[in-house]
Amino acid sequence: MKKILGMGNALLDILVALPGDSVLTELGLAKGSMQLVDLAFSERVLKTVENLDFSLVSGGSASNTIHGLAKLGVETSFIGKVSNDEFGSIFEKDMETSSIRPILFRDEPQTGRAIALITPDSERTFATYLGSAVKLAADELTLDLFKGYDLFHVEGYLVQDHDLIERSLVLAKEAGLTTSLDLASFNVVVENLGFLQSIVSRYVDIVFANEEEARSFTGLPAEESALKIAEMCKIAVVKTGPKGSLVACGKDLLTIPPVDAKRVDTTGAGDLYASGFLYGYVNGLPLEKSAMAGTILAACVIEKIGAKIPDECWPEMVKKIKAL
Repeated sequence: MKKILGMGNALLDILVALPGDSVLTELGLAKGSMQLVDLAFSERVLKTVENLDFSLVSGGSASNTIHGLAKLGVETSFIGKVSNDEFGSIFEKDMETSSIRPILFRDEPQTGRAIALITPDSERTFATYLGSAVKLAADELTLDLFKGYDLFHVEGYLVQDHDLIERSLVLAKEAGLTTSLDLASFNVVVENLGFLQSIVSRYVDIVFANEEEARSFTGLPAEESALKIAEMCKIAVVKTGPKGSLVACGKDLLTIPPVDAKRVDTTGAGDLYASGFLYGYVNGLPLEKSAMAGTILAACVIEKIGAKIPDECWPEMVKKIKAL
């Protein structure tokens, strides 16, 4: 069986159903925004919504991708950093329950959390406190952590620490792993363009980007971006939302159609696309079928609230992907 290792910001997703917009107004949060907040504001948000319905699940971009792979039956592990607190314990337990081996370092002050405030119209407003997640350090990574896996997947949000993300890719390559990188967001790409172009050229085999991120990375439209990125690495995947996706390998460009879906919440669509694509890739599926596996999962998750596909939907997803 193939084994996949992921690394990213270990964040606990706290999903809160709001009765209306008044809580957002009270907290001064712009509806639909994604804001980084400090610990004090995060605690204020939690205090404000403590009597409302909420759920707690492990989150973060790479964590979501690894979760999807585990649900598809891949043997997985995840490297991140949490704190010795209740949220850290919940994050670890949720991973173990999902058959993911957690490789979690510990640090202060508190485990990071992404509080998603969901209004009745399904709009999500995020107040994200990164906490101990961003304290994962390059010198904590060792070659032994990477041995025994087939592929290493890392999220671009870690690029705030250049040493960390570069060391992880160097060690993955030393251990003989295929490597994949999700570019995360266009502002991350813009702020770290030279560095990202350098590590993609030297260490990365598969790049995932949406249309906006790809344009920020190359300055080109989607199709040209995919081919340009594929000159720098082995495979470039550019997700084009309702238009589907593009997969470039060498000078070959595949256009992958979308799957019909009712868009309820697009959070997690890119993460689950990566799950399906990497599942297909490590199991030897052609690139077109790997991309369709990703498309199937992305279409499913956007019909649900939250960044994960509910457990009851996975048997159907597995059946669809195995039928490709």
